[in-house]
Amino acid sequence: MAPLELLGMGNPLLDISVVVKEDALLDKDDLKLNNAILAEEKHAPLYEEMTANHEVEYIAGGATQNSIRVAQWMLQKEGATAYMGCVGEDKFSTQMRASCEADGVKTNYMVDASTPTGTCAVIVKDGERSLCAALNAANNYKVSHLDEPSNFALVEQAKFYYMAGFFMTVSPESIMRVAKHACENKKTFMMNLSAPFLMQVPPFLATLMEALPYVDILFGNESEALTFAESQQWDTKDIKEIALKISAMPVAEGKPSRTVVITQGCDPTVVARDGSATEYAVIPLAKEDLVDTNGAGDAFVGGFISQLVQGSDVAKCCAAGNYAANKIIQESGCKCPGKPDFAA
Repeated sequence: MAPLELLGMGNPLLDISVVVKEDALLDKDDLKLNNAILAEEKHAPLYEEMTANHEVEYIAGGATQNSIRVAQWMLQKEGATAYMGCVGEDKFSTQMRASCEADGVKTNYMVDASTPTGTCAVIVKDGERSLCAALNAANNYKVSHLDEPSNFALVEQAKFYYMAGFFMTVSPESIMRVAKHACENKKTFMMNLSAPFLMQVPPFLATLMEALPYVDILFGNESEALTFAESQQWDTKDIKEIALKISAMPVAEGKPSRTVVITQGCDPTVVARDGSATEYAVIPLAKEDLVDTNGAGDAFVGGFISQLVQGSDVAKCCAAGNYAANKIIQESGCKCPGKPDFAA
């Protein structure tokens, strides 16, 4: 059993995934490809409609949980990763726990028996995906769970921490508790912009801005980077310039400089730090080999972190991120295929 290296915290969701050829299911609920939203009341019938009228696949999901599972897959060291979040007491949580533990990830879920486990509708068309998440129990994570000595022991053991931005909608207190612990103990704290809406809703943006000084590595994609720039009223759409500006924003006392990593689909990944921005090419993939982009960004992060925790440089981290993303988008859903054969 390897020592714990990486702890993730986020919103555990069971993905309910369908592949469609037409836009009808998307249009009915005003859903867009390459976007992620939180379910509203009008989306309540969507999940039943998907299971009733389509061939569905159930996959352990949630952005952070995906990244931790991929990092574990790349590391191939049992016990090196752990994950916290809130689930219900039902068959979906049992299925998720078994899936994670089969992958080698230690789960330490808070259980809310009064609320069902969170789900996420994943609608895939032409290889692109639209996500609509009903957080349910995932929305009920409490910092009191984190503060229990047996749970906080995981925080103390880990050296690297990763949280997708979606967790900002659930437990800002938990984010700051871990962020400050990382800062005080010279550990690495990482977050993800995750979705444009998080920067368009003032309370969520405020949480991001409070956490940002503690963030050593910030991940995002080009649409999220553009939305962040708009939130700061920066008059630029240049991804390199935006990444550089974010990397130069203030850091907490004792923190080194911040690294910002922006993926751009099939275009090069941009990494900005210490006043310079570098591009890293992605692995080309023929259109006919693209199965599902759901989880591509999560997989990139998982691959990147799997090398970071081993002390690799940014070039190797990006190569591992691109390798993992390339493998995952050739699968239906965020599933780890076989044993990795990554070599930078």
